[in-house]
Amino acid sequence: MRQVTLLDILTHPIAKKYLTRSGMAHAVSVAYHAFRLSVRYNVNPDLATKAALLHDIGHYEWYTDGEWDYEKYKQNDIHAIKGAERAHKLLIRLGEAPKAAKEIALAILFHTDSYLPEGIIYQRPLQKVVRLADEADEEPGGKHHYRQMDYDLAIKKIQDLDQKVDQLLLSKQFKQLG
Repeated sequence: MRQVTLLDILTHPIAKKYLTRSGMAHAVSVAYHAFRLSVRYNVNPDLATKAALLHDIGHYEWYTDGEWDYEKYKQNDIHAIKGAERAHKLLIRLGEAPKAAKEIALAILFHTDSYLPEGIIYQRPLQKVVRLADEADEEPGGKHHYRQMDYDLAIKKIQDLDQKVDQLLLSKQFKQLG
């Protein structure tokens, strides 16, 4: 049995604040992509969907003269670093197992290489799943962060995804950490 569900995460005030900032529709979509990819790569779907839902929780809004500045974002981005820290703290607060919280935080940290000078990182399977899930939902110029989704619809989709994760966990054995 999972200690923390996706719904627990989504409805927490901290997650609600930052997921709204970075794009609720994108976060939910990436979580669904991560579920699909977790099956393909035999990765724990609980960890994959949680990391995917929270992968952009560290985004900072880069604006110039009141408008989104994609180039400034690309030059100064460290959202994966901030997001890993923020997600870890949130997950521990919610009662997630410390080892699972750490694996999820590391998947968030390594879901992108945008903050690395050389842009090369080795990814473990869980980290790769979250990166691929994010890439599957990207749009040019960061527009995926601006797609809209009603919060009530996000809750329904996350409840559905929680059920899918539970069913998969019951039907298949996964290593404790992905």
